[in-house]
Amino acid sequence: MSNVLLTTLLQSNMHSPSSASYDRTCAHLRALIQSGGNETMKLNALTTIGTTAVLAAAIASVFATAEAARPKVETANPLRVGIMALGDGNVEVTVTNTSRKTARIPTWQLPSTTAESNLFHISRDGEQIRYEGAMIKRGVPAATDFTILRPGQSRKVTVDLGSAYDMSSVGNYTVTFASPLQYASMSGGAKLKQSNGMPMVAQGAPIQLWIDQSTALTAKARVTARAKPTKPGSGSTVVNGVTYAGCSSTQISGAGTAVNSARTYSENGKGYLNGGTTGPRYTSWFGAYTSSRYNTAKQHFTDIDTAMDQSGGQITINCGCNQSYYAYVYPTRPYEIFVCRAFWSAPNTGTDSKAGTLIHEMSHFNVVAGTDDWVYGQSGAKSLAISDPTKALDNADSHEYFAENTPSQN
Repeated sequence: MSNVLLTTLLQSNMHSPSSASYDRTCAHLRALIQSGGNETMKLNALTTIGTTAVLAAAIASVFATAEAARPKVETANPLRVGIMALGDGNVEVTVTNTSRKTARIPTWQLPSTTAESNLFHISRDGEQIRYEGAMIKRGVPAATDFTILRPGQSRKVTVDLGSAYDMSSVGNYTVTFASPLQYASMSGGAKLKQSNGMPMVAQGAPIQLWIDQSTALTAKARVTARAKPTKPGSGSTVVNGVTYAGCSSTQISGAGTAVNSARTYSENGKGYLNGGTTGPRYTSWFGAYTSSRYNTAKQHFTDIDTAMDQSGGQITINCGCNQSYYAYVYPTRPYEIFVCRAFWSAPNTGTDSKAGTLIHEMSHFNVVAGTDDWVYGQSGAKSLAISDPTKALDNADSHEYFAENTPSQN
């Protein structure tokens, strides 16, 4: 809408400051605000109608409504992270809310005695150490999934790093706590986000940790134990080339249908990438095209498809999980997928479906694509593709949404 046109419209409304003119003015102003009109246009509009009390009230109403509708964002990080080495691969992590507001943080993004997320960046003599704990597909968190930190309150936890990271070699380890705070907010509703729209990161200063021979030997035994799949019991059975552990006949039927649909998804994704297509389907989930990143995506889906096509009992669907999330795997234990409550209530195909969940989890295995969980959900995945395509290629949900392709894109 041009400045001249807006001024004319507003002047015409001034001749009869009725309820109808008030409504028309509100509509015109909303259109101007939503279209991103420049500040001069807005100032001229204000000057033109500022002499009419009724229409001035309309301006105040519209601008207040627009301001209230704008998402609230907290750009100053309220969380201070301290980390201290305790010996034998243990560290003490303290997260403190330094603000005057109450912080609401998903519990899995805070340090815990049980590894449920990859919260540490660890390297040994410059070489990255991979996370080997549970990799979990989560939905939007419920109220019970949050921890509340009041102003000045701290959460202090002793973490055994060797329970989730391979620290089986003698050497000097650099350890940094770094947790993306997706879904975290402050009292008042402001989300904790960076200037680029991505989740803020709770991060502490790196510390040095020396692992001696005795600690390394203990850690090596743990690594070996983590790599062993769940021992099939009397409740295990193989149906159509897939092993099911602790599953009812109804669950076997539902999961079996999902496996077949996931195979269709992986084949379709592989075919798209092998064809060299770089349409919105690719860029929405993996970001701007470069030949290197595209080849990474292509290799990932080749490997996901190969893994999904196994039909000799290698894939295990374990129905023993009673947690609220969708599913989880241990990245060093292919190809066992633990399916949980959200999996059973999900549709077979489409966004956040059973079939898509299997693609998500299959991508986590180190022998497949070795993905991480940087963000969850379609909105988060799309933002990640824009701000950091390299991380998008390392994000399991991004692979799932590319495979599900809902709504359909070329």
